[in-house]
Amino acid sequence: MLDYAGLEALAAVVREGSFERAARKLHVTPSAISQRVKQLEERVGQVLVLRGTPCTGTDAGRRLCLHVEQVALLENELRRANPALMPDHDVPAPSLKLAVNADSLSTWFMDAMQAFTAGGNELLDIRLDDQEHTAQRLREGEVLAAVTATGTPIAGCNTWPLGTMRYVGAASPAFVARYFPEGPSAQAMAEAPMMAFSRQDRLQDQWMQLHGFTLPRRHPPRHFLPSNFAYVRACESGMGWGMHPTVLIAEQLAQGTLVDFAPGLTLDVPMYWAHPRSAQAGLERLTQCVMAAAHRWLGADA
Repeated sequence: MLDYAGLEALAAVVREGSFERAARKLHVTPSAISQRVKQLEERVGQVLVLRGTPCTGTDAGRRLCLHVEQVALLENELRRANPALMPDHDVPAPSLKLAVNADSLSTWFMDAMQAFTAGGNELLDIRLDDQEHTAQRLREGEVLAAVTATGTPIAGCNTWPLGTMRYVGAASPAFVARYFPEGPSAQAMAEAPMMAFSRQDRLQDQWMQLHGFTLPRRHPPRHFLPSNFAYVRACESGMGWGMHPTVLIAEQLAQGTLVDFAPGLTLDVPMYWAHPRSAQAGLERLTQCVMAAAHRWLGADA
């Protein structure tokens, strides 16, 4: 049987990033935390924490941390359903690490979070990443569940289709008049400044490739702006063009502050919800909230 005092110490070190902060969180000394982690590593026969600034979990360490989170979720459900069986009221609420892409977080996933937190005491720890990379966080054991664009099976995980997020190329009217007066072309796309959320953001390139905009050898000029609100505002101000989910910019399109400069040339990105099979019971309510919100916004068959 695993040593849960050691697992608690391990999870605190990985979560807090240092033995000292973990000790303060658990109200013990740093040496006690170090001893518990060392004993756990000896028991499992491998290193679980990479000592550094910050301390991070190894692959095995992260997976044990997720195990602790799953146990905390199940105990929390049991405490809520049968308080007499779990009389300890001083236990902190469990925290769920989730990986979500920015566009989902700014739109439909907010409804899922609101419904979930309104129905329980669980806390959410959201890790923001591109939809093409959230699945990797799940594979590496960094998060307990993820919204992802990866439909291929993830080892040890259940995956549900959420629906499709539709993107359009949009920019300000003045930008369109300057760079695309006769509509988008390969040459015009190569010269027009492009907005990217991050260096992992490939939506613009995927859209151009999908619709046959074969660019010259040089790459288009790019602004990098990792904020959905600022990204939309930057496009409205004429800084560049970008790919926008239609559910996010419906108001701007209606008001004319943004223009779909290539009507009919859309990019549809299927979205999925995934989590380890071992977490099925603990995440059942969250999964229901996610599927219901996705059905309303993305047309998923929830």
